Amino acid sequence: MQIKLGFHGATGNVTGSRYCLKANGKNIVIDCGLFQEHDLKARNWDDFSIHPSKIDAIVLTHAHLDHCGLLPKMVREGFRGKIYCNSATAEIAKIVLLDSARINQEDADFKRRRHERENRQPKYPDIPLYTEEDALATFPLFFVWNQKRPLNIGEGLELEFIEVAHILGASSIRITVTQGEEKRSIVFSGDIGRWDMPILRDPSAIGQADYVVTESTYGDREHGPQKDIASDLARIVMQTREAGGNLLIPSFAIERTQELVFFLSQLLYEDRIPHLRIFVDSPMAIKVGKVFKHHPHLFDDEARKLMRNYRASNITLTRSVADSKSINHIRGTAIIIAGSGMCTGGRIKHHLVTNIERPESTVLFVGYQAQNTLGRLIVDGKEEVRILGEMYQVKARVEKLSGFSAHADKIELMRWLDSISNTPRRVFVTHGEPKAAKAHAENIRSQKGWQVEIPQYHQEYILD
Repeated sequence: MQIKLGFHGATGNVTGSRYCLKANGKNIVIDCGLFQEHDLKARNWDDFSIHPSKIDAIVLTHAHLDHCGLLPKMVREGFRGKIYCNSATAEIAKIVLLDSARINQEDADFKRRRHERENRQPKYPDIPLYTEEDALATFPLFFVWNQKRPLNIGEGLELEFIEVAHILGASSIRITVTQGEEKRSIVFSGDIGRWDMPILRDPSAIGQADYVVTESTYGDREHGPQKDIASDLARIVMQTREAGGNLLIPSFAIERTQELVFFLSQLLYEDRIPHLRIFVDSPMAIKVGKVFKHHPHLFDDEARKLMRNYRASNITLTRSVADSKSINHIRGTAIIIAGSGMCTGGRIKHHLVTNIERPESTVLFVGYQAQNTLGRLIVDGKEEVRILGEMYQVKARVEKLSGFSAHADKIELMRWLDSISNTPRRVFVTHGEPKAAKAHAENIRSQKGWQVEIPQYHQEYILD
């Protein structure tokens, strides 16, 4: 067998996912994600390890920015192949990429003016990584496949999508390579979701896998009991209301915001929290919410039941900038859900400016915070943080609910591996900070006895 597998992102960190499978004369890229950690953002400007014109196809596991966010740059620099994914992923990816392009343009303009004012040299160019035109040029290349059966993507190359419950449309990927009478299957986990969570069905079993690339975001820890999520959320809402402040929830526009709305709606339906004003202050999350309505077949029974029985009247979808700004003039407690989830951009920064120095307000984190992001600094107890170029004292109460995570914890990661029906030849642990990746690798070795590798950035392996 002549197969090579290269690791060009999400190695020693949790963003920038990108792998390259070379087989049967084809170069297949799995995911093409943006690096989001502050210290790694300069990598987004680097040349691709293989010139985009020489890449035959890209396969997406899901539509989070750290898995699809460099597609417009890839296309602008010469990629003309197909981008394979399912329909939910394609719909969400188009929203995400246009939003990312707009933010890139706005951030580049803002930073250029700030650097000129402060007479500072930037770490990377003060121009957009890509534009809205680049994002739009990506859309015709999407090739949607919703079937459960394999898809032929080249001679001796078959592709399968396996439901994984991370976000709407999220899948693990199996690529089967046939050379003569020999076959090898390579499974890419993407981001593994969780069991018994609201909205989406549980992850599906993997089955056959000769090689496995698995994420390890929470490979060194367990989430809190899922049954406590609603109670903990209700407690935080009540405490914030009693203090007289606002509840700010930095949230990812895809899945997390929809889960929050689900839990808040459930609490309102059961009269467990007061009927406060709730603002979904994220145009992208609002657009993604429409995509959810297109795919109710992916929901679990609980989500379908709540959608049939209840619709909260006090949830306001905030689309315009003017409406977003007006939230900060409302007297009394409001619940504000805004992007981005790691506070790296978006409207949450403006709400933080208004609330971060108010002891009566609460900032509630409901998702993973990558190293050196603003969200991580706040969660780690930094007393002073830089927001929109100015320093602010962190006086607001800071809370974190890990049970909301869309990533499997260390027990669930092993449960996903348990669904593999054979002993893989090798397992590659990626998409985790070093401590988490090492812990997950050790768990696999001790519990499974499988051969495990932790790849380095740009490392390439020969798969026999």
